[in-house]
Amino acid sequence: MSFLKRLFGGGAGRSAAGEGEPVGDAVEHKGFIIQPTPFSEGGQFQTCALISKEVDGVRKEHRLVRADRFPSADLAAEQAVRKGRQVIDEQGDQIFI
Repeated sequence: MSFLKRLFGGGAGRSAAGEGEPVGDAVEHKGFIIQPTPFSEGGQFQTCALISKEVDGVRKEHRLVRADRFPSADLAAEQAVRKGRQVIDEQGDQIFI
């Protein structure tokens, strides 16, 4: 039964994409805030972060999820910050469109 639950998304310990808890401190980069939120997937932690910025008095958010997986949440969080900086450098405010 547990095999079927995991196969169809009902397994314990698996978060939906982007539903990880914040890990570490948020990082500011070029006016954006990057909050790493890696989540458990297949016994490892998947790279995920919430990128936000206030634009014209409104908080905009973008959920960054990458396929990279790591053995610890801290390693996944470090990668999430690196990837977040890269996306901001490449796309800037366009990530909110």
